[in-house]
Amino acid sequence: MRRTVFLVVAGAVAAFAVWYVWRISQKTSSASVSALLPRETIFLAHLPDLNRTRDQWHHSDLYLLYREPAVQDFLRKPLAKLPKKDAASQTLHEIEQLDPKNAFFALTSMANDSPKIVVGFRFRENQNNAEKIITGWCSEALGDPSARETIDYQRRKIHIFTFGLFSLASVYDRNWFFASNNLAEIKALLDRADGRVKNAKNTLDADESYRAAAAHMPSSYAASFYLQPQTLSARLAALRAAIQSSGATNERPLLEQVRSISGAMRFESGKIHDLLFLGVPKLEQDTAITRSSLTLGTKETFFYLSMLLNVGQKIDALNQAAGIAGTMQKFFQTFSDSGITADDWKAAFGVELGSLADWPSTAPWPSLILTLPVIDMARASKIVEAVTRADENAIWTQTEKDSVRYFSMPSSATLIAITPTIALSNRILIAGFNPVSVEEAIKRDDSVSSELSNSQAYKTAAKLVPSPTNFFAYIDASQLYSRLDGSLRPMLLMAAAFMPGMTDYIDLTRLPAPEVITKHLSPIVSSQRYDGDGYVAESVGPITLGQSAIGLAILSGVGATARQKASANLTGWGPSSMGTPQPSLNPSSTPNPAPTP
Repeated sequence: MRRTVFLVVAGAVAAFAVWYVWRISQKTSSASVSALLPRETIFLAHLPDLNRTRDQWHHSDLYLLYREPAVQDFLRKPLAKLPKKDAASQTLHEIEQLDPKNAFFALTSMANDSPKIVVGFRFRENQNNAEKIITGWCSEALGDPSARETIDYQRRKIHIFTFGLFSLASVYDRNWFFASNNLAEIKALLDRADGRVKNAKNTLDADESYRAAAAHMPSSYAASFYLQPQTLSARLAALRAAIQSSGATNERPLLEQVRSISGAMRFESGKIHDLLFLGVPKLEQDTAITRSSLTLGTKETFFYLSMLLNVGQKIDALNQAAGIAGTMQKFFQTFSDSGITADDWKAAFGVELGSLADWPSTAPWPSLILTLPVIDMARASKIVEAVTRADENAIWTQTEKDSVRYFSMPSSATLIAITPTIALSNRILIAGFNPVSVEEAIKRDDSVSSELSNSQAYKTAAKLVPSPTNFFAYIDASQLYSRLDGSLRPMLLMAAAFMPGMTDYIDLTRLPAPEVITKHLSPIVSSQRYDGDGYVAESVGPITLGQSAIGLAILSGVGATARQKASANLTGWGPSSMGTPQPSLNPSSTPNPAPTP
């Protein structure tokens, strides 16, 4: 009997010991990343679970589009030009092995123009295997160190590697890996991770700006970032004070008023959901957008935007701004000559700017209009008439129909016919590049709803984001791609005929049918609102509004570079031709190959 009791007690003690050790290890493993960093941290990027994010990506609309057989067939040739994927596949396999969680990158200080950087993550593998994988990554990224050193600190071994003028200190703390370019930062991080620092008020988690920003972040996300811009704004403030003239305005720039900037990205039902928070005092008064211009939309509308834009509030500052574009300077000079002030603009127009783009299937190009609510017809007419006088070389014609004034300016013949047109009624101003689209929009202004607002695609998309107060955007990505395909596909095929070298990189005859692409393209929607202590912007879609803008900027840069290269090669003034004999123009000579993008 005593033996049985002894075994039960011993088993209980062993179980308690196992539980206690597990709790201690979990306390370190599940420690909040913000609790590991100093309060003055400037920037933090956080990836909670890389393997989970990869699985979510594999179920996203964009990835399913990429995996379409027709898309894979089209991409086979350009992908074959890329470097072999063996190294990338190996890295992905190693990431799967490590199962990294709470990976982070932090800029903790910029004192004396010397940035202090800390990175880290928690791994699943045992330390020996993890060390082998991580050492391989460091060697591939940084090369072999010129010097190595190991120091003991609180029963941990800190490895210091030197690469020329750069030093990297790294350490393994149970199933955490930490690295930094500053030894003191590594020691302080270990102290916080192991619980030797008892004053939690000195951590980032206790910072008011960080906690306010974190309160707006979703509970689950694929990636997030936090930026505390006070260091940058303080330097800009000092620079501004040094160069500011005595008569300059004392109004603080927006950046100096920002307390924090943070954002997060997550996957939801195959779509990407972005959130951006800007901790700043409210910039406008108690005004919210009404999306009244939505009534102008049609079933052919693929783009709609509504935002607060108080031009009257900024007109004086813009008029005094140095280096403003020549055309805008003409407008402000004309306003000044006509006696138009900021108060006139405020009295004439509302602050809600609207924009819509339609692209009928029968039209080669889309039509775009801009709208402003009209408050005072007389003052609005005075401003529009001043706009038409800004360019003395432009000839504007004026007509009136059903109490609506129309101003049109035929432009010189180009590939795309452009006729800037402004319609002004006692309710709304509509400006566009096509008189027909502007007049049709005026006719729809009396409606209480529209084909766009009644469409199921718009209704579904608008529900994915909170109600906006100062910005809203909607893009029908499926319709836009269909129209682009119909207009650009023939042009691309023709370009390929004149540039045979293009076929070495891409086969345009295998371009997927539009329906293969559009079935994976849902609308992109974005909204912005003021929420207590800052502005919150959210966007949802197969890609988000911000990602679309970044993608367009990259494509524009690549396209501009390709055009410059092609132009230089065609004219014989490219870098490769400098100082070399020019090709013979003898028809019997071997022709030069066409330039490739």
